[in-house]
Amino acid sequence: MPKSRHTEAQMVAVLQQLDAGRTAADVGCEVGVSAATIYAWKAKYSGMNVSEAQEAKQLREENARLTKMLADVMLDKDMLQSVIRKNVWSAAGLQAESSMSGVCVNVSGLLVGKALALMSIRTRLAS
Repeated sequence: MPKSRHTEAQMVAVLQQLDAGRTAADVGCEVGVSAATIYAWKAKYSGMNVSEAQEAKQLREENARLTKMLADVMLDKDMLQSVIRKNVWSAAGLQAESSMSGVCVNVSGLLVGKALALMSIRTRLAS
């Protein structure tokens, strides 16, 4: 979120001028923003005083920070769970004879039968 050029106090002051009867276009020209920006400020800060507006901004920033932290923790949890799922049968004594015992993965990532893998290793070692 881009940093605003105007403080919450300035925004609330502009909204008070609007409530006093001035038009959004006039106040916008004076402050240097468009009427649409003033209406966005009105939607965000309408009925607030300066301290409430500052508190609302701090709460939004903290909420964004906590949301990012939660996303990071959830990603870490997902990674750890995938590692656990992959390694749960790798502990000695827990691994039963599986249907994949005669299969290995070569460098290219393709599944190869155990005999083919041994033959290719022997030919590489012999040469």
